[in-house]
Amino acid sequence: MSDPREPSAAATQAVLLLAMLIWGLNVTAVKLLTGELSPLRVASLRMGVACIVLTAVLLWWRRLPRRLTGRQMAGLLVCGLLMVYANQILLTQGLLRSTATNAALIMALSPLVSALLAAVAFHERLTAPRLAGLALGFLGVAAVILSHPLHSLSAAGAGDLLLVGAVISFAAGGALVQRLAGRLDALAISWAVYLIGTALLIVHDLATAPVPGFGDFAVGWRTWGLVLFSGVFATALSSIAWNQAIGRIGVARTAVFFYWVPVFGVLGAVVLLGERLTAWHLVGFVAVMLGTWLGTQRARDAHARA
Repeated sequence: MSDPREPSAAATQAVLLLAMLIWGLNVTAVKLLTGELSPLRVASLRMGVACIVLTAVLLWWRRLPRRLTGRQMAGLLVCGLLMVYANQILLTQGLLRSTATNAALIMALSPLVSALLAAVAFHERLTAPRLAGLALGFLGVAAVILSHPLHSLSAAGAGDLLLVGAVISFAAGGALVQRLAGRLDALAISWAVYLIGTALLIVHDLATAPVPGFGDFAVGWRTWGLVLFSGVFATALSSIAWNQAIGRIGVARTAVFFYWVPVFGVLGAVVLLGERLTAWHLVGFVAVMLGTWLGTQRARDAHARA
């Protein structure tokens, strides 16, 4: 018999959809922040705020990891390096050069790349539909990148490639997380990964820029509002909502909701930033979404049977 205090499946899905809306709008928030602060400072502040919130939540729930083996610590270090440190540098540098619309479409590749790397890591057979999905997804992104006018293709295309790198670095760390998840709590893993990656970002920021004084943080209320939105809601709380949803409704049903992220992300970029949509964006969006559906089909089926 289920615990009446536990949220229903409908309530869990409603919270998950809200989290996807926040993730989509976060692309616009980070794009705005890169216009006001250095990309590295943006990443350090966002992840620092997220770490504070995650630490408070896990202390309240008493779910911080207590004993870790040397192998687990090494694995978490690599995950933090890939999923937070490298990912955030590539993401913010990419958004500085590209558009939020392109970023939202490119980030839609995340489930597809994650499924591919997991298949390689766990020696799953890559079927024809999954390979077709991979090709279709990357062709969609290529269409968006090459749609830039020739005079702006170099800078904008480089930004788009950095965003692709951000997706790949996050997916590579995610494949390693799957190996750690069997023995560690999922939320505890997220906390440790964010803590390690954020420490690396802060050290890098302090080593490459003057030590920040009071004046560096005397920015407008909008900037701090975007930092708090991105760190608290988009990074910390939405990640918790995602992990909680996996535990309540399963990986297969949770993963489907990620398809809403590029939808909300593109809408946010158009409405809030005034970015222009082209026919190439539509072609890229359809190709990426169809490719992701094909490329993750077997992974979802496997989770559903488990």
